[in-house]
Amino acid sequence: MSDFQLLRQFAYSGEGWGLASNGREIFMSDGTSEIRVLDPGTLTEKRRFTVRDGTHPVKELNELEVVEGEIFANVWQTDRIARISPQNGEVLGWIDLTGLLSPVYRLESGAVLNGIAYDSERKRLFVTGKLWPNIFEIVLVPGRLDAAARKVAH
Repeated sequence: MSDFQLLRQFAYSGEGWGLASNGREIFMSDGTSEIRVLDPGTLTEKRRFTVRDGTHPVKELNELEVVEGEIFANVWQTDRIARISPQNGEVLGWIDLTGLLSPVYRLESGAVLNGIAYDSERKRLFVTGKLWPNIFEIVLVPGRLDAAARKVAH
């Protein structure tokens, strides 16, 4: 469709910070520790779950991406991405991207991690952020809390 004609509208309570889909469900974050699960056909809420690291709720969940059956969510104003079970909200692990962005760019207010994309065909993960000058392709290292990264675009 090339005319930008409105097809339909829907409403929900609260804020919408991030959306992702596994093809069967849509996951929506709202800046809290909860993720809503929506029906893709009707956009009605089917269920919701609280994301927890052990017994502690993980607040300020932001950008979402489904990666190999898990939900990846960056935590607002941090350099961390939570790997979340979509079944129960349990944090399965953390990706620590501390040091990925040069401190020169950190001087700008709002230059925070805020973008996750996954290329399922080539098994590639990309991250970027608000006011970041680059997109980074990262390779997750099993058993470690960090990731190897390389700049892929300006």
